[in-house]
Amino acid sequence: MLDVTFAATVTSQLVTLEMTNSSTPPTQQVTKPRVRFAPSPTGYLHVGGARTALFNWLFARHFGGTLVLRIEDTDLERSTEEMIEGILQGMKWLGMDWDEGPFYQTQRTKMYRANAAKLVASGHAYYCFCSKDELERRRQIAAAGGRPPKYEGTCRKLTCEESARRRAAGESALVRFAVPESGSTAFEDAVFGRVEFANTELEDFVLLRSDGGPTYHLSVVTDDIDMRISHIIRGADHISNTPKQVLLYNAIGAPMPVFAHVPLILGADKTRLSKRHGATSVMAYRDEGIVPEAFRNFLALMGWTPPEGTPEMMVDAELVRLFGLEGISKSNAVFDRAKLDWFNTEYIRAYPAQELLPLIEEEWKKAGLNPQRDNEYLLSTIDLLKPRARSLKDFATSFQAFFTDDFAVDPAAAEKFLKEESVRQMIVELGQRYTAADDFTEQETERILREFASEKNVKAGVLINGARVALTGQGVAPSLFAVMMALGKQRTVARLKAALGLIAQHAPA
Repeated sequence: MLDVTFAATVTSQLVTLEMTNSSTPPTQQVTKPRVRFAPSPTGYLHVGGARTALFNWLFARHFGGTLVLRIEDTDLERSTEEMIEGILQGMKWLGMDWDEGPFYQTQRTKMYRANAAKLVASGHAYYCFCSKDELERRRQIAAAGGRPPKYEGTCRKLTCEESARRRAAGESALVRFAVPESGSTAFEDAVFGRVEFANTELEDFVLLRSDGGPTYHLSVVTDDIDMRISHIIRGADHISNTPKQVLLYNAIGAPMPVFAHVPLILGADKTRLSKRHGATSVMAYRDEGIVPEAFRNFLALMGWTPPEGTPEMMVDAELVRLFGLEGISKSNAVFDRAKLDWFNTEYIRAYPAQELLPLIEEEWKKAGLNPQRDNEYLLSTIDLLKPRARSLKDFATSFQAFFTDDFAVDPAAAEKFLKEESVRQMIVELGQRYTAADDFTEQETERILREFASEKNVKAGVLINGARVALTGQGVAPSLFAVMMALGKQRTVARLKAALGLIAQHAPA
């Protein structure tokens, strides 16, 4: 059974690893780490993968190290070019640049086969001739007898001469690793402390399939050794894979990397993150109008705690400066969508308009908007609107009246504030008052409206709410008089004078 001891204290980013069943290769001692992000292109870049990529990126940047991007595309049936491109786009959108790669495992098959041959030659692996049907029959027998359905090592007993004869005769064979039959395999994890597996719990796992294709364990260890990876930072769901990989490192005689398994991400109901919780492609969050820095900040705090007293909002330089493996929690993280939305609104408010503009332009492009306004107008209007924005999409939807004269009017807002014809008529008259005004300042527009409301014996709020809908199409917007200044006198007057027809056009059917 798995025995995880949490008492061990991680005192350094570099941790000594050990195996209890044989001599241990030295742990890599490095001052500038080499880490890797190695996604499988059988799906898009999702929240869990993006968090793993971010932790590796932050760790590499903190120590001035190297981040290698490796695409583990050996699952030929499920890997697609579309998924590869989606992963690369997701990394770029999140601003996580890599230093080497991307490397593709399908282009490195010769190396994996050569390593398998060396392991056979050294006695650490052997050829297995058991058919799929035979293996399945034995697994069923084991399960019926209450035993773990693991490979029983049948072909491990074959002599080298017998294996060579059968291969020469053309028999199909795969290559299995010969797991020690006693003892245990242990390693010190930089997050979870000492983790130990009894070798009797480990199956003689496959290295090469009968068609010559590598399995995950062989390819990943071969690549990590060849790429001189010093730290393997990945999800805690890989802990059960690690003893097999430790055995491979030991058999090959390569320096052992530091393993750091980060906690899983759960939904708000504490179950495994799924699509209903938000486990979708990170590009879907871009499409929802999430600012990349907000998403990055949000991801960093899922499973990692910065030093006490650090504010939640941290720019990249702060994240890089503060990040370390010692801050990673053993407890699973929870994906809190409300928290992500909070980060997004805070980042939009904090962003200079000049930096928001290109992100907003992408939203305009998707919505088919082409604002014919000068840059000064765009920047000042973005500054006016961003305190009310929940996402970048707002600038192309509820805020569209500020950037185009062809904007939609919220039927509910029109029904609520412009239902009465008398109110619509007063809005038209208000527009006429502004036409005649010599000054069109925020203070003057407010004075004119309030005096007009007093003349008509109505509350100023009636005119303010109605004018807001006429000008912006929305029932909620920034200060009406600030809106007038943003739109300018000409547009303000034209929209107010058109108020009479709004209810007919936009009233609910």
